[in-house]
Amino acid sequence: MFTISRRLLGVLALSGAAALAMPASAADKINIGILSLASHSPSIIAEAKGYFADQDLDVEFVSFQAAQPMAVAIASGDVDFGMTAISGGLISLADKGVVKIIGGALQETPEIDGQKILASKAAFDDGVKTPADLKGRSFGITTTGSSFHYMAHKIADKEGFDRSEIKVKPLQKVPAVIASLKSGQIDAWSIVPNIAGALTSGPEVVEIGRISDYIDNYQVTTVFTSTANVTDKPDLVKRFLAGLSNGIADYNAALVDKTMSEEETAEIVAMIHKYVYSDQPIEKADPRIRAGAMRINENAALSLASVEDQLEWFKSENLVPEGVTMEKLVDTSFVETR
Repeated sequence: MFTISRRLLGVLALSGAAALAMPASAADKINIGILSLASHSPSIIAEAKGYFADQDLDVEFVSFQAAQPMAVAIASGDVDFGMTAISGGLISLADKGVVKIIGGALQETPEIDGQKILASKAAFDDGVKTPADLKGRSFGITTTGSSFHYMAHKIADKEGFDRSEIKVKPLQKVPAVIASLKSGQIDAWSIVPNIAGALTSGPEVVEIGRISDYIDNYQVTTVFTSTANVTDKPDLVKRFLAGLSNGIADYNAALVDKTMSEEETAEIVAMIHKYVYSDQPIEKADPRIRAGAMRINENAALSLASVEDQLEWFKSENLVPEGVTMEKLVDTSFVETR
């Protein structure tokens, strides 16, 4: 009969105890840059529902007021991943070889009510009834080379007047743009539907058009990271995108396609509320979060045509170096492109 000596039993017991005492491998800590906008919800959902944890990622969010500072933070390594609009700063950093676009996020699609073009009530009363009336008028932007700047010029292009005839006014932060629009210090602005809806529900702001009428399949925001992460930590990038993609799927199901139950959707909204309209009670924030839903590309797919159009606009305005190429700006190895 087979027997085990007491000595061997002791060795096995000690080995088992040692194995139990060994700590599990620590998750990779990453910082994700976000703005307090509903379009950043997929990252918030992925963290709250454990999708990042499933990828062995320990996430901390870092809040920003505009896209350009986020790009700088990613280049410096203070933030690992971001999801926001293409800015002149991001493109210039890509030209220096320190950041890369790795995926797509928010995109204008024909079936979804997207970004609105707004006018102050003062400008509306003074004749700004449609985007065609913005010739010679002021248009609020956060920073020169921001997505707001791009949208203003695309309106001018399609309406047939010179870009210089729409007077962009940099105000640095979204809250400053909102305050200037409501007070009539600027004539117009364009923004996602939840913010637009909140503004037009009051007496100071009027909707005069839609961005989708001026830019085809606009890739409004992209996912980006440092070139160092792409080169040295491709597995980390893949795991981040896997977690994010699950968050995107839940966001679209709950708020865009509305295929989730009301109970599940309410849970999603509560997760988002921790970072979006967090200064308001959930009863007030809930309808605003739902109203801001625009489609986020499944699996972070990226529209290369839209990115290239934006890059060419930046070049035409001398906002980025002429030598920047799509190869410098985008790494196409992580997601589907179209």
